[in-house]
Amino acid sequence: MMAAVTVADLAVGPDVVFLPLVSLGPAFAPLVGGWRRTACVAGIALLLCVGLGWYNDLLDDPRGVMSIASVLGVSVAGLLAVSMRQEREAELDSVRSIAEAAQRVLLKPVPRLAGRVRVAVCYMSAVAEARIGGDLYEVVTSPHGVRVIIGDVQGKGLEAVETAAVVLGAFREAAPDEADLAAVGARLERAVERQLEGEKYVTAILAEVNAEDVTFLNFGHPAPLLMRADGTVVWPEPSSYALPLGLGAHGTAPPEPYGTDFHPGDQLLLYTDGITEARDAEGRFYPLAERAHLLKEHDPQAALEVLRQDLLQHVSGPLHDDAAMLMLRLR
Repeated sequence: MMAAVTVADLAVGPDVVFLPLVSLGPAFAPLVGGWRRTACVAGIALLLCVGLGWYNDLLDDPRGVMSIASVLGVSVAGLLAVSMRQEREAELDSVRSIAEAAQRVLLKPVPRLAGRVRVAVCYMSAVAEARIGGDLYEVVTSPHGVRVIIGDVQGKGLEAVETAAVVLGAFREAAPDEADLAAVGARLERAVERQLEGEKYVTAILAEVNAEDVTFLNFGHPAPLLMRADGTVVWPEPSSYALPLGLGAHGTAPPEPYGTDFHPGDQLLLYTDGITEARDAEGRFYPLAERAHLLKEHDPQAALEVLRQDLLQHVSGPLHDDAAMLMLRLR
């Protein structure tokens, strides 16, 4: 910008005064550099302003004096802006480091191998640069089998993260101890009812994988996708859906466990509605049933990555809701 102003001033001459525009350099320098770079740009701008003022014989003219004063004033303001920006960046880095630690505590890395079950997970937050949101997942190895949970908290922001922490904490405590999956669900229901107020809720599905079968407990969550070793796709659903966690005070019956067989080579995909409700530019939902063939990769994590890339290609941009996927494959 300063070079363009210099060329224009030399070409036009003293008839049109371009000197004040030299201050554009130190005005924009704080946006891209530190105080050293800003001071360097300010010094160059001041030299250009003085040199052009001498060339145009304006050093003794009030216009030239005011131009030099403008460059000096903008340069000082730019240095102050750099100092304030760097302080804010340092504070933001500190907050981010604390947030990352909290994220690691809340959503711990799941084991890649739990008993005979290979596990893969994929999480996409709708909030820029965030790793967690209102979706949750966990895998726990217990004496009664490998127990997993995936859920979706109503709402967004810090309240949703706080509720997710309550659900995960209750699940981590109950999953290794309770003898059956219904008792684990009852513990979660009590924990959420103590935490939530009003009509807030959490949809969730619990699964318990044993030697040859898998048992589900569904709290108003989308049905999982089960792909057989021969490529057949089924959607295990309960006979009747129960209300989500947090709405048990309405007096409805709790969910009933149901199950299906689960053999080596089968793979089970648990997901949140951020997957199936992702829309493309024309408003069409993501067709998960039609994309099930993408999960045929031998490595579960690679299969989820293929599905994630296809989902992002479908929406052609950032997701508008958190999305989580948890895949289990029996060895």
